[in-house]
Amino acid sequence: MSDRLSPLDLPFLYVEGPTLPMHVGSVAIFETPAGGFSPADLVGLIGEQVAQLSRYRQRLRHVPGHVAAPIWVDDAKFELDYHVRQSALPRPGSPEQLRELVARVQSRQLDRARPLWELYLVDGLADGSRFAVVTKTHEIMVDDDVPDLVQVILSSDPGAPRPDGAMGFTGTQPVRAHTANRASGDAEPGEEDLEPAGSAAGSGEPSDWDLLRGALADLVGHPGRIGGAVRHAVTDLRGTAWRLGQLAGRSVADLAKVGSRISGRAAPPSPLNVVVGETRRYTTVSTDLETYRQIRAVHGGTVNDVVLTVVTGALRAWLLARGEAVTGSTSLRALLPVSLATTGGAAGEVGTYLVDLPVGEPSPVMRLHQIRYRMHAHNAGDERVAASALSKLSGFAPPTLHALGARVASRLSRRMYNLVITNGPGPQEPRYAAGAKLVEAYPVVPLTAGHALSVGATSYCGAIGYGLLADGAAIPDLDVLAQCLTEALTELAEAVR
Repeated sequence: MSDRLSPLDLPFLYVEGPTLPMHVGSVAIFETPAGGFSPADLVGLIGEQVAQLSRYRQRLRHVPGHVAAPIWVDDAKFELDYHVRQSALPRPGSPEQLRELVARVQSRQLDRARPLWELYLVDGLADGSRFAVVTKTHEIMVDDDVPDLVQVILSSDPGAPRPDGAMGFTGTQPVRAHTANRASGDAEPGEEDLEPAGSAAGSGEPSDWDLLRGALADLVGHPGRIGGAVRHAVTDLRGTAWRLGQLAGRSVADLAKVGSRISGRAAPPSPLNVVVGETRRYTTVSTDLETYRQIRAVHGGTVNDVVLTVVTGALRAWLLARGEAVTGSTSLRALLPVSLATTGGAAGEVGTYLVDLPVGEPSPVMRLHQIRYRMHAHNAGDERVAASALSKLSGFAPPTLHALGARVASRLSRRMYNLVITNGPGPQEPRYAAGAKLVEAYPVVPLTAGHALSVGATSYCGAIGYGLLADGAAIPDLDVLAQCLTEALTELAEAVR
Protein backbone atom coordinates (compact mmCIF):
# COMPACT_ATOMS: atom_id res chain seq x y z
CA MET A 1 0.00 0.00 0.00
CA SER A 2 1.24 3.51 -0.80
CA ASP A 3 2.53 5.84 1.91
CA ARG A 4 -0.50 8.09 1.65
CA LEU A 5 -1.43 10.79 4.12
CA SER A 6 -4.27 9.58 6.31
CA PRO A 7 -7.61 11.41 6.47
CA LEU A 8 -6.81 12.24 10.08
CA ASP A 9 -3.71 14.16 8.98
CA LEU A 10 -5.38 16.12 6.18
CA PRO A 11 -6.85 18.84 8.43
CA PHE A 12 -3.33 19.89 9.43
CA LEU A 13 -2.71 20.83 5.81
CA TYR A 14 -6.05 22.49 5.16
CA VAL A 15 -6.16 24.66 8.29
CA GLU A 16 -2.56 25.78 7.95
CA GLY A 17 -1.94 29.31 6.76
CA PRO A 18 0.26 32.35 7.34
CA THR A 19 -1.29 32.89 10.77
CA LEU A 20 -1.33 29.21 11.79
CA PRO A 21 1.85 27.34 10.88
CA MET A 22 1.36 23.72 11.91
CA HIS A 23 4.82 22.76 13.11
CA VAL A 24 6.25 21.90 16.51
CA GLY A 25 9.69 22.93 17.62
CA SER A 26 12.37 22.82 20.27
CA VAL A 27 15.23 24.95 21.54
CA ALA A 28 18.32 23.14 22.82
CA ILE A 29 21.19 25.15 24.30
CA PHE A 30 24.68 23.65 24.43
CA GLU A 31 28.02 24.59 25.94
CA THR A 32 30.59 25.06 23.20
CA PRO A 33 33.25 22.35 23.71
CA ALA A 34 36.96 23.14 23.81
CA GLY A 35 37.38 22.00 20.21
CA GLY A 36 34.44 24.12 19.04
CA PHE A 37 31.28 23.00 17.28
CA SER A 38 30.95 23.71 13.58
CA PRO A 39 28.09 23.53 11.08
CA ALA A 40 29.85 20.50 9.62
CA ASP A 41 29.54 18.73 12.97
CA LEU A 42 25.80 19.34 13.01
CA VAL A 43 25.38 18.34 9.37
CA GLY A 44 27.26 15.13 10.09
CA LEU A 45 25.13 14.27 13.11
CA ILE A 46 21.88 15.01 11.30
CA GLY A 47 23.01 13.25 8.14
CA GLU A 48 23.66 10.03 10.01
CA GLN A 49 20.08 10.06 11.27
CA VAL A 50 18.48 11.20 8.02
CA ALA A 51 20.14 8.25 6.34
CA GLN A 52 18.05 6.00 8.62
CA LEU A 53 14.84 8.05 8.80
CA SER A 54 13.35 8.15 5.32
CA ARG A 55 10.54 10.56 6.25
CA TYR A 56 13.07 13.35 6.64
CA ARG A 57 14.06 12.82 2.99
CA GLN A 58 10.50 12.80 1.67
CA ARG A 59 8.13 15.51 0.54
CA LEU A 60 4.41 15.62 -0.15
CA ARG A 61 3.03 15.25 -3.65
CA HIS A 62 -0.60 16.02 -4.46
CA VAL A 63 -2.56 13.68 -6.72
CA PRO A 64 -3.83 15.45 -9.88
CA GLY A 65 -7.40 16.54 -9.41
CA HIS A 66 -7.12 15.86 -5.66
CA VAL A 67 -8.89 12.55 -6.18
CA ALA A 68 -6.94 11.11 -3.26
CA ALA A 69 -4.93 12.31 -0.30
CA PRO A 70 -1.36 13.51 -0.89
CA ILE A 71 1.40 10.93 -0.78
CA TRP A 72 4.90 10.90 0.68
CA VAL A 73 7.57 10.47 -2.01
CA ASP A 74 11.36 10.54 -1.89
CA ASP A 75 12.63 14.00 -2.76
CA ALA A 76 14.74 13.40 -5.86
CA LYS A 77 16.75 16.56 -5.22
CA PHE A 78 16.94 16.36 -1.45
CA GLU A 79 19.61 18.68 -0.04
CA LEU A 80 20.44 18.36 3.60
CA ASP A 81 22.18 21.72 3.45
CA TYR A 82 18.86 23.42 2.73
CA HIS A 83 17.30 22.06 5.92
CA VAL A 84 20.28 22.50 8.26
CA ARG A 85 20.77 26.25 8.48
CA GLN A 86 23.18 28.52 10.25
CA SER A 87 22.28 31.71 12.09
CA ALA A 88 24.32 34.05 14.25
CA LEU A 89 23.35 36.37 17.06
CA PRO A 90 24.99 39.81 17.25
CA ARG A 91 26.90 40.61 20.42
CA PRO A 92 26.33 40.07 23.24
CA GLY A 93 24.26 37.04 22.18
CA SER A 94 21.74 37.42 24.99
CA PRO A 95 18.87 35.02 25.77
CA GLU A 96 16.47 37.76 24.69
CA GLN A 97 18.08 37.90 21.25
CA LEU A 98 17.80 34.13 20.93
CA ARG A 99 14.12 34.22 21.86
CA GLU A 100 13.43 36.92 19.27
CA LEU A 101 15.13 34.77 16.65
CA VAL A 102 13.10 31.70 17.69
CA ALA A 103 9.88 33.72 17.46
CA ARG A 104 10.70 34.81 13.89
CA VAL A 105 11.75 31.33 12.83
CA GLN A 106 8.67 29.66 14.30
CA SER A 107 6.25 32.19 12.79
CA ARG A 108 7.14 31.19 9.21
CA GLN A 109 5.56 28.25 7.43
CA LEU A 110 7.66 25.37 6.16
CA ASP A 111 8.14 25.03 2.41
CA ARG A 112 5.71 22.34 1.24
CA ALA A 113 7.76 21.71 -1.89
CA ARG A 114 10.45 20.18 0.33
CA PRO A 115 10.65 17.78 3.27
CA LEU A 116 8.76 19.45 6.08
CA TRP A 117 11.46 20.24 8.61
CA GLU A 118 14.19 22.74 9.34
CA LEU A 119 16.99 22.90 11.88
CA TYR A 120 19.01 25.98 12.82
CA LEU A 121 22.47 26.15 14.37
CA VAL A 122 22.57 29.48 16.23
CA ASP A 123 26.06 30.73 17.03
CA GLY A 124 27.13 33.63 19.22
CA LEU A 125 25.07 32.85 22.30
CA ALA A 126 26.63 34.17 25.53
CA ASP A 127 29.46 35.75 23.53
CA GLY A 128 30.36 32.45 21.93
CA SER A 129 30.50 30.22 25.01
CA ARG A 130 27.21 28.61 24.04
CA PHE A 131 25.22 27.80 20.93
CA ALA A 132 21.65 26.71 20.28
CA VAL A 133 19.90 24.24 18.00
CA VAL A 134 16.36 25.24 17.00
CA THR A 135 14.07 22.77 15.24
CA LYS A 136 10.82 22.93 13.25
CA THR A 137 8.92 19.78 12.24
CA HIS A 138 5.47 19.71 10.65
CA GLU A 139 2.80 18.01 12.72
CA ILE A 140 1.89 15.58 9.94
CA MET A 141 5.36 14.04 10.30
CA VAL A 142 4.74 13.15 13.93
CA ASP A 143 4.30 9.45 14.47
CA ASP A 144 6.07 6.49 16.01
CA ASP A 145 8.64 6.21 13.22
CA VAL A 146 9.74 9.85 13.21
CA PRO A 147 11.53 10.88 16.42
CA ASP A 148 12.57 14.47 16.97
CA LEU A 149 15.96 15.21 15.41
CA VAL A 150 17.40 16.81 18.54
CA GLN A 151 16.56 13.64 20.43
CA VAL A 152 18.36 11.36 18.01
CA ILE A 153 21.58 13.41 17.80
CA LEU A 154 22.05 13.29 21.57
CA SER A 155 24.21 10.75 23.35
CA SER A 156 24.95 9.97 26.99
CA ASP A 157 28.63 9.59 26.06
CA PRO A 158 30.56 12.90 26.18
CA GLY A 159 33.45 11.29 24.32
CA ALA A 160 31.47 9.92 21.39
CA PRO A 161 33.48 10.43 18.16
CA ARG A 162 32.48 13.24 15.89
CA PRO A 163 30.86 12.19 12.62
CA ASP A 164 33.04 12.02 9.55
CA GLY A 165 30.21 12.85 7.17
CA ALA A 166 26.52 12.57 6.51
CA MET A 167 26.52 9.22 4.71
CA GLY A 168 25.79 10.70 1.31
CA PHE A 169 23.08 13.10 2.45
CA THR A 170 25.06 16.32 2.89
CA GLY A 171 23.83 17.70 -0.41
CA THR A 172 25.86 18.99 -3.29
CA GLN A 173 27.39 21.97 -1.49
CA PRO A 174 28.62 22.68 2.04
CA VAL A 175 26.42 24.57 4.49
CA ARG A 176 26.57 28.21 3.53
CA ALA A 177 25.23 31.28 5.30
CA HIS A 178 23.35 34.05 3.56
CA THR A 179 22.25 37.25 5.27
CA ALA A 180 18.60 37.67 4.37
CA ASN A 181 17.29 40.94 3.01
CA ARG A 182 15.95 42.91 5.94
CA ALA A 183 13.46 44.71 3.71
CA SER A 184 11.78 41.39 2.91
CA GLY A 185 10.60 41.10 6.50
CA ASP A 186 11.98 37.57 6.75
CA ALA A 187 14.98 38.34 8.94
CA GLU A 188 16.67 40.86 11.14
CA PRO A 189 20.37 41.74 11.46
CA GLY A 190 22.27 38.73 12.75
CA GLU A 191 19.81 36.18 11.37
CA GLU A 192 21.15 34.14 8.48
CA ASP A 193 19.42 31.64 6.24
CA LEU A 194 20.29 29.42 3.36
CA GLU A 195 19.18 30.48 -0.07
CA PRO A 196 16.54 28.24 -1.65
CA ALA A 197 18.13 25.75 -3.98
CA GLY A 198 15.41 25.57 -6.61
CA SER A 199 12.67 23.07 -7.37
CA ALA A 200 12.75 19.72 -5.60
CA ALA A 201 10.86 17.92 -8.34
CA GLY A 202 12.94 15.52 -10.40
CA SER A 203 12.95 12.49 -12.60
CA GLY A 204 13.44 10.22 -9.61
CA GLU A 205 9.95 11.01 -8.33
CA PRO A 206 6.69 9.46 -9.56
CA SER A 207 4.94 11.15 -12.46
CA ASP A 208 1.40 12.50 -12.27
CA TRP A 209 0.26 9.34 -14.05
CA ASP A 210 2.02 7.22 -11.43
CA LEU A 211 0.23 9.15 -8.69
CA LEU A 212 -3.13 8.60 -10.37
CA ARG A 213 -2.49 4.90 -10.82
CA GLY A 214 -1.50 4.61 -7.18
CA ALA A 215 -4.65 6.41 -6.10
CA LEU A 216 -6.78 4.03 -8.17
CA ALA A 217 -4.98 1.04 -6.69
CA ASP A 218 -5.66 2.32 -3.19
CA LEU A 219 -9.30 2.87 -4.09
CA VAL A 220 -9.65 -0.72 -5.31
CA GLY A 221 -8.04 -2.10 -2.18
CA HIS A 222 -9.75 0.32 0.20
CA PRO A 223 -12.98 1.65 -1.36
CA GLY A 224 -13.78 3.95 1.52
CA ARG A 225 -10.34 5.55 1.69
CA ILE A 226 -10.78 8.30 -0.91
CA GLY A 227 -14.31 9.20 0.09
CA GLY A 228 -13.21 9.26 3.69
CA ALA A 229 -10.31 11.55 2.87
CA VAL A 230 -12.61 14.01 1.14
CA ARG A 231 -15.13 13.92 3.95
CA HIS A 232 -12.51 14.53 6.61
CA ALA A 233 -11.04 17.36 4.59
CA VAL A 234 -14.28 19.33 4.66
CA THR A 235 -16.03 18.09 7.80
CA ASP A 236 -16.16 20.31 10.86
CA LEU A 237 -14.69 18.19 13.66
CA ARG A 238 -16.28 20.22 16.44
CA GLY A 239 -18.99 17.63 17.01
CA THR A 240 -16.46 14.90 17.73
CA ALA A 241 -14.47 16.62 20.44
CA TRP A 242 -15.35 13.99 23.03
CA ARG A 243 -14.57 11.07 20.73
CA LEU A 244 -10.93 11.72 19.95
CA GLY A 245 -9.13 8.60 18.82
CA GLN A 246 -6.78 7.23 16.22
CA LEU A 247 -4.98 10.52 16.35
CA ALA A 248 -1.29 10.32 15.76
CA GLY A 249 -0.90 7.76 13.01
CA ARG A 250 -0.36 4.06 12.73
CA SER A 251 0.68 2.68 16.11
CA VAL A 252 -0.36 5.74 18.13
CA ALA A 253 -4.01 5.03 17.34
CA ASP A 254 -6.44 5.61 20.20
CA LEU A 255 -3.88 7.86 21.79
CA ALA A 256 -6.13 10.02 23.90
CA LYS A 257 -9.58 10.46 25.34
CA VAL A 258 -10.98 13.65 26.78
CA GLY A 259 -12.84 13.32 30.05
CA SER A 260 -16.60 13.41 29.55
CA ARG A 261 -17.08 15.39 32.75
CA ILE A 262 -16.49 18.74 31.03
CA SER A 263 -16.34 17.94 27.32
CA GLY A 264 -19.88 19.13 26.76
CA ARG A 265 -19.29 22.62 28.16
CA ALA A 266 -17.54 25.49 26.43
CA ALA A 267 -14.46 26.95 28.04
CA PRO A 268 -14.86 30.22 29.96
CA PRO A 269 -14.21 33.46 28.03
CA SER A 270 -10.70 34.85 28.37
CA PRO A 271 -8.21 37.21 26.68
CA LEU A 272 -6.38 34.06 25.53
CA ASN A 273 -9.06 33.28 22.96
CA VAL A 274 -8.72 35.68 20.03
CA VAL A 275 -8.17 35.61 16.30
CA VAL A 276 -4.50 34.71 15.94
CA GLY A 277 -2.28 36.86 13.75
CA GLU A 278 1.04 36.21 11.97
CA THR A 279 3.50 37.54 14.54
CA ARG A 280 4.81 35.47 17.44
CA ARG A 281 6.50 36.11 20.74
CA TYR A 282 8.54 33.44 22.50
CA THR A 283 10.16 33.32 25.89
CA THR A 284 11.65 30.74 28.23
CA VAL A 285 11.83 30.21 31.97
CA SER A 286 14.19 27.82 33.76
CA THR A 287 13.24 26.53 37.21
CA ASP A 288 14.71 24.08 39.73
CA LEU A 289 13.17 20.59 39.58
CA GLU A 290 14.08 19.93 43.21
CA THR A 291 11.69 22.67 44.33
CA TYR A 292 8.80 20.85 42.65
CA ARG A 293 9.83 17.60 44.31
CA GLN A 294 9.94 19.22 47.74
CA ILE A 295 6.43 20.62 47.25
CA ARG A 296 5.19 17.23 46.08
CA ALA A 297 6.79 15.53 49.11
CA VAL A 298 4.70 17.68 51.44
CA HIS A 299 1.37 17.62 49.61
CA GLY A 300 1.52 14.40 47.56
CA GLY A 301 0.41 14.15 43.97
CA THR A 302 2.86 14.46 41.11
CA VAL A 303 5.40 16.91 39.79
CA ASN A 304 2.96 17.55 36.96
CA ASP A 305 0.36 18.69 39.52
CA VAL A 306 2.87 21.20 40.86
CA VAL A 307 3.69 22.39 37.33
CA LEU A 308 0.00 23.01 36.66
CA THR A 309 -0.34 24.85 39.96
CA VAL A 310 2.60 27.11 39.09
CA VAL A 311 1.13 27.86 35.65
CA THR A 312 -2.25 28.55 37.26
CA GLY A 313 -0.70 30.98 39.74
CA ALA A 314 1.18 32.70 36.93
CA LEU A 315 -1.98 33.09 34.85
CA ARG A 316 -3.80 34.52 37.87
CA ALA A 317 -1.08 37.13 38.52
CA TRP A 318 -0.85 37.95 34.80
CA LEU A 319 -4.61 38.51 34.49
CA LEU A 320 -4.57 40.77 37.57
CA ALA A 321 -1.62 42.72 36.18
CA ARG A 322 -3.60 43.34 33.01
CA GLY A 323 -6.58 44.62 34.99
CA GLU A 324 -8.79 41.66 34.07
CA ALA A 325 -11.70 40.77 36.33
CA VAL A 326 -10.71 37.82 38.54
CA THR A 327 -13.22 36.49 41.07
CA GLY A 328 -13.21 33.43 43.29
CA SER A 329 -14.92 31.39 40.60
CA THR A 330 -12.71 32.46 37.68
CA SER A 331 -11.11 29.57 35.85
CA LEU A 332 -9.28 28.77 32.62
CA ARG A 333 -9.50 25.42 30.89
CA ALA A 334 -6.29 23.75 29.77
CA LEU A 335 -5.81 20.87 27.39
CA LEU A 336 -3.14 18.62 28.87
CA PRO A 337 -1.33 15.70 27.27
CA VAL A 338 0.21 13.89 30.23
CA SER A 339 2.82 11.15 30.43
CA LEU A 340 1.19 8.62 32.70
CA ALA A 341 4.59 7.20 33.56
CA THR A 342 4.73 10.08 36.06
CA THR A 343 1.32 9.22 37.55
CA GLY A 344 1.79 5.53 38.17
CA GLY A 345 1.30 4.34 34.60
CA ALA A 346 3.69 2.43 32.40
CA ALA A 347 6.30 4.13 30.25
CA GLY A 348 4.71 5.09 26.97
CA GLU A 349 1.23 5.66 28.37
CA VAL A 350 -0.31 9.03 27.54
CA GLY A 351 -3.49 10.66 28.79
CA THR A 352 -4.99 13.82 27.32
CA TYR A 353 -7.25 15.74 29.67
CA LEU A 354 -9.30 18.91 29.85
CA VAL A 355 -8.77 20.47 33.27
CA ASP A 356 -10.22 23.66 34.71
CA LEU A 357 -7.46 25.70 36.36
CA PRO A 358 -8.65 27.61 39.49
CA VAL A 359 -7.08 30.97 38.70
CA GLY A 360 -9.63 32.66 40.98
CA GLU A 361 -8.32 30.86 44.08
CA PRO A 362 -6.03 33.24 46.01
CA SER A 363 -4.26 30.55 48.07
CA PRO A 364 -1.44 28.73 46.23
CA VAL A 365 -1.81 25.67 48.47
CA MET A 366 -5.55 25.47 47.81
CA ARG A 367 -4.86 25.78 44.07
CA LEU A 368 -2.51 22.80 44.37
CA HIS A 369 -5.09 20.72 46.25
CA GLN A 370 -7.81 21.52 43.71
CA ILE A 371 -5.60 20.64 40.75
CA ARG A 372 -4.37 17.48 42.46
CA TYR A 373 -7.97 16.41 43.07
CA ARG A 374 -8.99 17.07 39.46
CA MET A 375 -6.02 15.26 38.02
CA HIS A 376 -6.56 12.32 40.36
CA ALA A 377 -10.16 12.12 39.16
CA HIS A 378 -8.88 11.80 35.60
CA ASN A 379 -6.29 9.18 36.48
CA ALA A 380 -8.81 7.12 38.44
CA GLY A 381 -11.16 7.03 35.47
CA ASP A 382 -10.82 5.29 32.14
CA GLU A 383 -8.91 8.02 30.32
CA ARG A 384 -5.61 6.11 30.48
CA VAL A 385 -4.69 4.86 27.01
CA ALA A 386 -1.50 3.15 25.87
CA ALA A 387 0.56 4.89 23.21
CA SER A 388 2.62 1.97 21.97
CA ALA A 389 4.80 4.12 19.75
CA LEU A 390 6.33 6.00 22.66
CA SER A 391 7.30 2.82 24.47
CA LYS A 392 9.52 1.91 21.51
CA LEU A 393 11.75 4.90 22.18
CA SER A 394 14.71 4.76 24.51
CA GLY A 395 13.26 6.61 27.46
CA PHE A 396 10.28 8.90 27.19
CA ALA A 397 10.69 11.47 24.43
CA PRO A 398 9.51 14.95 25.52
CA PRO A 399 9.31 16.35 21.95
CA THR A 400 6.96 13.52 20.99
CA LEU A 401 4.61 14.32 23.88
CA HIS A 402 4.59 18.02 23.00
CA ALA A 403 3.88 17.21 19.36
CA LEU A 404 1.08 14.79 20.16
CA GLY A 405 -0.48 17.35 22.48
CA ALA A 406 -0.42 19.93 19.70
CA ARG A 407 -2.11 17.44 17.37
CA VAL A 408 -4.90 16.84 19.88
CA ALA A 409 -5.38 20.57 20.39
CA SER A 410 -5.52 21.26 16.66
CA ARG A 411 -8.38 18.80 16.22
CA LEU A 412 -10.41 19.82 19.24
CA SER A 413 -13.00 22.57 18.99
CA ARG A 414 -11.53 25.96 19.76
CA ARG A 415 -14.42 26.57 22.16
CA MET A 416 -13.49 23.62 24.38
CA TYR A 417 -10.31 25.00 25.96
CA ASN A 418 -8.40 28.25 26.60
CA LEU A 419 -4.80 27.10 26.21
CA VAL A 420 -2.55 24.08 25.75
CA ILE A 421 -0.11 23.04 28.47
CA THR A 422 2.34 20.21 27.81
CA ASN A 423 4.86 18.73 30.22
CA GLY A 424 7.36 16.18 28.93
CA PRO A 425 9.64 14.41 31.41
CA GLY A 426 13.16 14.12 30.06
CA PRO A 427 16.42 12.48 31.16
CA GLN A 428 18.06 13.63 34.37
CA GLU A 429 21.58 12.74 33.21
CA PRO A 430 23.56 15.01 30.86
CA ARG A 431 23.31 14.53 27.10
CA TYR A 432 25.89 15.47 24.48
CA ALA A 433 26.09 16.19 20.76
CA ALA A 434 29.58 15.66 19.30
CA GLY A 435 31.07 16.50 22.69
CA ALA A 436 28.90 19.58 23.28
CA LYS A 437 26.96 19.33 26.55
CA LEU A 438 23.23 20.06 26.45
CA VAL A 439 22.56 22.49 29.30
CA GLU A 440 19.01 23.71 28.67
CA ALA A 441 16.01 22.38 26.74
CA TYR A 442 12.75 24.15 25.92
CA PRO A 443 9.76 23.15 23.79
CA VAL A 444 7.89 25.23 21.23
CA VAL A 445 4.23 24.23 21.13
CA PRO A 446 2.35 25.80 18.18
CA LEU A 447 -0.70 27.98 18.54
CA THR A 448 -4.04 26.69 17.34
CA ALA A 449 -6.96 28.62 15.85
CA GLY A 450 -8.46 30.99 18.38
CA HIS A 451 -5.76 30.44 21.01
CA ALA A 452 -3.13 33.09 21.66
CA LEU A 453 -0.94 31.13 24.11
CA SER A 454 0.68 27.73 24.47
CA VAL A 455 2.84 26.60 27.38
CA GLY A 456 5.32 23.73 27.12
CA ALA A 457 7.52 22.36 29.91
CA THR A 458 10.39 19.89 29.69
CA SER A 459 12.35 18.48 32.61
CA TYR A 460 16.02 17.85 32.00
CA CYS A 461 19.02 17.34 34.25
CA GLY A 462 17.56 18.86 37.43
CA ALA A 463 15.59 21.67 35.80
CA ILE A 464 12.15 22.27 34.36
CA GLY A 465 12.29 24.56 31.35
CA TYR A 466 9.16 26.36 30.17
CA GLY A 467 8.70 27.50 26.59
CA LEU A 468 5.92 30.08 26.09
CA LEU A 469 4.69 30.88 22.58
CA ALA A 470 2.14 33.65 22.08
CA ASP A 471 0.44 35.76 19.45
CA GLY A 472 2.48 38.94 19.29
CA ALA A 473 -0.49 41.32 19.09
CA ALA A 474 -2.73 39.63 21.66
CA ILE A 475 -0.01 39.07 24.28
CA PRO A 476 2.68 41.75 23.93
CA ASP A 477 3.39 41.33 27.66
CA LEU A 478 4.58 37.73 27.44
CA ASP A 479 7.65 38.63 29.51
CA VAL A 480 5.31 39.61 32.33
CA LEU A 481 3.72 36.16 32.23
CA ALA A 482 7.20 34.59 32.29
CA GLN A 483 8.09 36.60 35.40
CA CYS A 484 4.80 35.53 36.96
CA LEU A 485 5.83 31.88 36.47
CA THR A 486 8.97 32.37 38.55
CA GLU A 487 7.05 34.28 41.22
CA ALA A 488 4.26 31.68 41.33
CA LEU A 489 6.79 28.91 42.04
CA THR A 490 8.41 30.99 44.78
CA GLU A 491 5.01 31.78 46.29
CA LEU A 492 4.00 28.12 46.35
CA ALA A 493 7.32 26.97 47.81
CA GLU A 494 7.19 29.58 50.57
CA ALA A 495 3.60 28.65 51.40
CA VAL A 496 4.63 25.00 51.73
CA ARG A 497 7.61 25.82 53.94
